[in-house]
Amino acid sequence: MTGSSDTPRSLVDPHAMRALAHPLRVRMLGELRVSGPRSVGMLADLFDEAPGSISYHVGVLARAGFVIEAPERARDARERWWQAAESHTRFEPSRLNADPETRLASVAMRHTFVQALSTEVGEYIDLEPTLEPEWVAAATSGDTVTFLTPAELRELSDEVEALARRWGARSRPGEPGVRAARLIYNAFVRPR
Repeated sequence: MTGSSDTPRSLVDPHAMRALAHPLRVRMLGELRVSGPRSVGMLADLFDEAPGSISYHVGVLARAGFVIEAPERARDARERWWQAAESHTRFEPSRLNADPETRLASVAMRHTFVQALSTEVGEYIDLEPTLEPEWVAAATSGDTVTFLTPAELRELSDEVEALARRWGARSRPGEPGVRAARLIYNAFVRPR
């Protein structure tokens, strides 16, 4: 991740949540966080979208505070570059049910996140046969169900987040032999 603050943004504003309740905006923000600043034209090419559409969606992200301009990258006054404002966004599910507006916005945002992550996992599965064997052998996937109290579930969540932070601190973008690796985690009480 380059060009952004390493301090996570704590998300509680329903207007900002609605900005992330769109698959293209989630993908664009993710790209800016992983790959660093990009021009509108670069994003349009990457996502196979019209530059006008990209400009609109970048504007929504900018008004919500998720992206900021990177004018030092522009070659001329017409070219606009953008970068992620923070390295990641965090939210506390217990705070997302505070009122009906926040609840609706958070549900839409989180469903969009789940869909985007599912799409990325599917893209990885499709790519897997073309990867070097050591990358395939290094990957893992799984799930488990365990019976816990709320306090134990909180402890598990804290441990997983600490593990993710520890490995995130070891991140070395641009170093030879290094590639972006995705860790996806959820810990919640089963709905049924």
